[in-house]
Amino acid sequence: MKKLITAILFFTICNVYSQNAFSTGEYFKFRIHYGFINAGYATLEVKDAVRENKKVFHVVGKGYTTGAAKLFFKVKDDYQSYFDKETGKPYQFIRKIDEGGYTKNQEGFFNQSSNTVTVNDYKNDTKKTFKVPENVQDIVSVFYYLRNHPEVDDLKVGGFIEVDMFFDEEVTKFKLKFLGREDIKTKFGTVSAMIFRPYVQAGRVFKEEESLTVWISDDGNRIPLRIKADLAVGSLKADLDEFKGLSHSFKVKSR
Repeated sequence: MKKLITAILFFTICNVYSQNAFSTGEYFKFRIHYGFINAGYATLEVKDAVRENKKVFHVVGKGYTTGAAKLFFKVKDDYQSYFDKETGKPYQFIRKIDEGGYTKNQEGFFNQSSNTVTVNDYKNDTKKTFKVPENVQDIVSVFYYLRNHPEVDDLKVGGFIEVDMFFDEEVTKFKLKFLGREDIKTKFGTVSAMIFRPYVQAGRVFKEEESLTVWISDDGNRIPLRIKADLAVGSLKADLDEFKGLSHSFKVKSR
């Protein structure tokens, strides 16, 4: 459960960056389910803020369990990111989570000129500074950076994009592989989608490197339509349940 919520906030691409896939006011809500069981919801919302005397994007991502799932494994996650409207580079991140009693309360501040990030850990009362690569992303900003990456539309099947990402006081290489295209049925109708396989470091957030598949709308919005996490028995899925504030029209082939 916590893996899928993190995955949604991770997704529900350094070349020329062109900000046009999203804008302030965009909002997504995802329903997380295991078979017919409704397990929880996750939301992503784009707001405006100011950092270093510049107007920036402020994305707020929240995930939580509901109903019977809440009784077995309670999740309440809050992920936030502040990043530049022109370059996509992050200024600050917030991570406040409670996943079945496993908690974190961290805030990170990026210094892009010195390629460092300073992390305040409020739970453990520590402050550490880490060296990071140029153009590094955080776990939330990377999703929005990928949506605007100029190479996405030109990827061939089997091709991939790599991005440096700072998460859990460590830089990891996030690799996104393109699997192809297909039409999928959603609550809004049949939608054309691009299919991606994110490769992440096993043993951290995800058990296996290839445990996730994500379907992204094949249009100007590049919004996540579905995320699937394969488990030992069955799979957890997250489907887009609500949206508003898209920058482009949402293309539905049939209803």
